Amino acid sequence: MSADSAKILNVLIVEDEMILRMRAVDIVEDAGFQPVEAVNADEAISILESRSDISLLFTDIQMPGTMDGLKLAHIVHARWPEIKIILVSGRIKPSDAEKPVDSLFFAKPLSVEQMINELKTMVGSDALAAIPNAALLLADKIIQRSPRGETFGRSGQEDDLSAENHNLRLLLEQASLDAQMLLTQAGIEAEERNAANKLQQLIMGELHHRIKNTLATVSAIASQSFRTAISMEHGQKAMEGRMLALGRAHDLLMQFSLSNASLTQTLIGATDPFNSQESGRFHFDGKDIRIASNAVIAFAMTFNELCTNTTKFGALSVPTGRVNVAWTTDETRVRLTWTEKGGPPVQPPTRRSFGTRMIESLGQQLNGRVHVAYDPTGFSYILDVPLSAIAAAE
Repeated sequence: MSADSAKILNVLIVEDEMILRMRAVDIVEDAGFQPVEAVNADEAISILESRSDISLLFTDIQMPGTMDGLKLAHIVHARWPEIKIILVSGRIKPSDAEKPVDSLFFAKPLSVEQMINELKTMVGSDALAAIPNAALLLADKIIQRSPRGETFGRSGQEDDLSAENHNLRLLLEQASLDAQMLLTQAGIEAEERNAANKLQQLIMGELHHRIKNTLATVSAIASQSFRTAISMEHGQKAMEGRMLALGRAHDLLMQFSLSNASLTQTLIGATDPFNSQESGRFHFDGKDIRIASNAVIAFAMTFNELCTNTTKFGALSVPTGRVNVAWTTDETRVRLTWTEKGGPPVQPPTRRSFGTRMIESLGQQLNGRVHVAYDPTGFSYILDVPLSAIAAAE
């Protein structure tokens, strides 16, 4: 990397979750650097091979594709050793031996202020001091101990929380003992108990991952909603709408399966709160397919933004307006079109809001393309994506 290109402080963000990637972009911009986005490791490698002005890699560990973020980090460290590396995850915590030398790891949800400071430190310095456990450093700031072992800085509220956590652990231990006793009384054989325990551990692990990821998503939505809001009331309403859309998407997944749902039901569920039962202002036309959980969330959040915009400024802001949603599928691709008719004359937005960014990001999220057109006769949105990017696994 030349001296001239090193002056261009670009940070490569690799994150497959649309909202979390947008949050990471804001963190990088707030730190004063230029974000470069990729949705998987393969795209990240392609970017790095085509340009020499990347100063830092900011990557999630768990990603779809041919490699995860940890393998990507090792490849980057080997091929481009001058690039600093930050790893994040809501599920995996790699050991020092598993990480590339001098890389840092942070657990999701991310602390915005901490991440901004770390980015400034890493990109702004020539050498990076490895920090084996960032959580211990954060804890040291909260709890300071005297030479005699006395603890300072703990509030009464923290003591109460500690006591509640202790009581909760005791209750969980007792519940575990009760469960084991019931299993024994029921005459379940040892092998069956072992299988049940493994299944329980698998479910708890998946639940823990989903909770962590959802918390990170909620945190990102809250930050984005208030970041671009013109007032506190506007930000609150935007956040409430997005939380409801996220909740409806999870309800839909629970009705069908945790791993997939119906495309038709996903779109109907996202638009239903904005639809008038008397007039039927939405019309859907397309063959139903089963789509994966990440696509369900992405479609639900994107269509919530499309509906919000059309009720404020587009076709559904007047009684005569209608929205047509049509999609076609073949063996390799899905092409979806949102077309508004009968509304007021359309004007392009004057600022790039969170909703606008989300609408345009769905194509990248699903390895496809998005085209939006602000025609005076009606706004239109076209999504063209590979079928493999959204279809549920058999």
